[in-house]
Amino acid sequence: FYYCCNSSYPFTPKLLGFMNSLEVTNFKIEETEGVFTFKNENTTIGFVRFNEKGEVEYIFVNPIFRKQGLATKLLQLVKQKTGKEIILQEPISPLGSKLLKSLYKWK
Repeated sequence: FYYCCNSSYPFTPKLLGFMNSLEVTNFKIEETEGVFTFKNENTTIGFVRFNEKGEVEYIFVNPIFRKQGLATKLLQLVKQKTGKEIILQEPISPLGSKLLKSLYKWK
């Protein structure tokens, strides 16, 4: 697990509420098989790659958008999609370890 597409995700009322709670504006969520991506018109804000077991293979948030809870929100989408507890695949990078510590607060 390292912390560092093209069909649109359906925008349910619950998801719209989730999106409105983000501090990042003018972005969209895309889902392809096993990947959620946050994008705006200029760049990829972040993405998470996962499998149907809830195992996260890779998560990335663009450095200029970090410290806004986006990694946690990506992981919440994975949990909602798979219905499983999140499992972080090893090896875990130093930034991944920081995220893991913050996840214990999230549980």
